Amino acid sequence: MLLPFAALLILIALAPLFFADWWHHHYPKVAATLAAVTIFYYLFGLHAPHRVAEVAHEYFSFIALIGSLFVVAGGIHINVKGEATPGENVIFLFVGAIAANLIGTTGASMLFIRPWIRMNKYRITGHHIVFFIFIVSNLGGCLTPIGDPPLFIGYLKGVPFWWVAEHCWPMWAVGVGAVLAIFFAVDYRNYLRAPKKIRATLAEPPDTWRFEGGVNILFLLIILGGVFVEKPHFLREALMIGAAIGSYFATRKSIHAANDFNFEPVKEVAILFVGIFATMLPALDWLALHAKEIAIAAPAFFYWATGLLSAFLDNAPTYYSFLVAAGGVFIAPEHLEKLRQLVLAGGTDMAAFAEPVRNAFLILQTNHPELIGVKGVDLDHLKAAYLLATPLLAKNIVAISVGSVFFGAMTYIGNGPNFMVKSIAQHNKVHAPNFIAYMVKFSLPVLLPVFALIWFLFFR
Repeated sequence: MLLPFAALLILIALAPLFFADWWHHHYPKVAATLAAVTIFYYLFGLHAPHRVAEVAHEYFSFIALIGSLFVVAGGIHINVKGEATPGENVIFLFVGAIAANLIGTTGASMLFIRPWIRMNKYRITGHHIVFFIFIVSNLGGCLTPIGDPPLFIGYLKGVPFWWVAEHCWPMWAVGVGAVLAIFFAVDYRNYLRAPKKIRATLAEPPDTWRFEGGVNILFLLIILGGVFVEKPHFLREALMIGAAIGSYFATRKSIHAANDFNFEPVKEVAILFVGIFATMLPALDWLALHAKEIAIAAPAFFYWATGLLSAFLDNAPTYYSFLVAAGGVFIAPEHLEKLRQLVLAGGTDMAAFAEPVRNAFLILQTNHPELIGVKGVDLDHLKAAYLLATPLLAKNIVAISVGSVFFGAMTYIGNGPNFMVKSIAQHNKVHAPNFIAYMVKFSLPVLLPVFALIWFLFFR
C-alpha cells in the first residue's frame, strides 16, 4: 500500500521532465486515481472510515489555510525600491525569516514571494526561488508554534509557546545564517553577470516603496487567530474561508492586476495534495505503529529520522509520531502514573514523589495551571512535561522540532508553501527547477552540509 504514494512522488518528479504536456492535462486524474486506491483500501480492506475522515479533515484544514492566505496575500501589493543588490536580497530574506515566526511560513511565503520576484525581475533565476523556499518557507519558521505546523502540534500537545524559541534559536541562527551566507555568494556571482546598463534600465525606480491593500492585514489577522480555534469543529476553517471571501471582494481590481492574481497556483496545489494526503496514509500509519520500535535513545537519531521522513511525508504527523516515540523510549509507565496522581492531587505531598516527577509537575504548574487537579488530564501533556523537565530528554524534543521544520525544505512536497511558491513563480513566467533539479542542484549540496553542521554542533 506504499506503492501509490511512491508512484505519485515519482510522477511529480519525472513526469514534467519526460511528458510535460500529458502531465499538465492529466495530473488531476492521476492524483485522484491513486488517492482512490488508498481510500478504497482503508474503507473496504481495513474498515477504517475514521482514518479517512481524519485525513479528509486534515486536508480541508490544510487547503483552507493555504488557500485563504493565498487570496489575502494576493490582495497586498508591495512596490519595491531600486535594484536588488545581493546585500539587499539577504536583508529581505532575513526579514522574511523573522516574519515566518509571526505569520507562519505559509503566510510569509504568500506575502513576500511576489515582491521578491519583482525586485529581482531583471536577473531572477532558479536560485532566487529555491533560496526563498529554503529560508522563508521553511527554516525561518522554527522559533514559534505559529511558524510551522509541527511546532503547532507540539504546542497543542503540551510544549509551552516560547519554549521553542528559547531552545531552538541557536540552531535557527546557524541554519538561517549559513544558508544566507551561501545565498549571498551565489547571488553576488549572478549580480556581476548583469551589465550595469541593464541593471539601471530594468530595475525598479529608486523611490517606489509603496504598500497597497492595507485592509487585508485585518483579514490576515483573522486567519492567524483562526489557527488557534479548536472548537467547535470547522469554525477555524470557516473563519479562514470567510476572510478569503471578504479579502477578494474588498481588494481593488487594480491591486489584483498588479499582482497578476489568478487561482491557477492554488488549484494545482489543491489537486496534487489530494493525492499526497491520501496516498501517504499507509506510510504515516506505519510510522505511528513502529516509531517506538525503531527509535534510538539519542538526539542524533531523532534529528535525522524526523528530518529525513519530513522531507517526503507531512512533517506535522511525523513530528507527532516521534514525539510519542520519545515518550515511549524515555518515560517509565510507573513515573507517568505517579505524575498523573500528583497532578490530580494538586501538588500536595510532593516530597513523596521522585525528582523527575516533581520537576515535570512544576512544568505543568507553570505552563498549564488549568490542568492541575483535573481528572483525566491529557496524557500527551504529561509526557511532554516529563520530557521537558530533564535537559537531556528535552534535547530530543529540540532535535525533533528542528528536524521536522528544517528538512521540510529538502523537496517541493516537504512543506505546503514550497509547491505553492514554485507554482506562483511559474505562473509569473519565472524559471523554477523541476523536482529532481531542486534536490540535485540545490537541497542536497546546500542544505545537507548545513544540516550536518547543525548535527555536529548540537546533536551528535
